[in-house]
Amino acid sequence: MKKGIALLVSCMLLLVLAACGGNQQESEGNSGITETGVAPEAELVIKGSNFQFDQAEYHLKKGVPVKITYENEDGNHGVMIPALGLQLDRKNNSTVVTPDKAGEFEVSCSIMCGAGHSKMISKLIVEE
Repeated sequence: MKKGIALLVSCMLLLVLAACGGNQQESEGNSGITETGVAPEAELVIKGSNFQFDQAEYHLKKGVPVKITYENEDGNHGVMIPALGLQLDRKNNSTVVTPDKAGEFEVSCSIMCGAGHSKMISKLIVEE
């Protein structure tokens, strides 16, 4: 009986300590420095609603660190930009990237969201 209680208390203590780790992004928000160690020089917000993004095209500059934030407005969606190695959703909604290639890249929904999922596509244009 005592071993069972000791095990239960140990598990609860472990959970409390894990929860105290906090969200690293909150502490980084004040300095502007992100988990990548780079301060963004620009910000891009991509909004998703049922089967569409808020813009047909998004524009970035090559070599400029940008904070990309995803906002889910309606339905359950995410955003994926394979050329940047980027996938964002409700839980993981922002990151800082530095585009290293100019060109046009596909932006698509990363969560199977229904009948219009395959049409939920936009374009990212990275300019020199």
